[in-house]
Amino acid sequence: MQTKPENDTELHDKINRETGRIAWSELERHFAQGNVIYVSEELDLIDVAVRISHDDKDHISRWMSEGKVAKVSDLQAQTWSASGVALWASVVHPFILVQPEKKQLH
Repeated sequence: MQTKPENDTELHDKINRETGRIAWSELERHFAQGNVIYVSEELDLIDVAVRISHDDKDHISRWMSEGKVAKVSDLQAQTWSASGVALWASVVHPFILVQPEKKQLH
């Protein structure tokens, strides 16, 4: 029996341990191959990775239609390249999910 994404704590913990910050410059060749996916700051990067791992089409489709999950655009790539930004990244083969750091409210 396969677990539901929201109950898969083992996978969640594994993905969490493997998530880290990476410079955009390290991701450019993966972007060129079409494998880098943007995840909105509104979403939890780990939750999105777990749902993609489980092929949770309902959530993924909804997030895509809302523009919260999408292939990184040329404009995003150019902006990140020019600014030398570091992003949070998580690998869900063959994709690399990336998310800008959340803005801190003061």
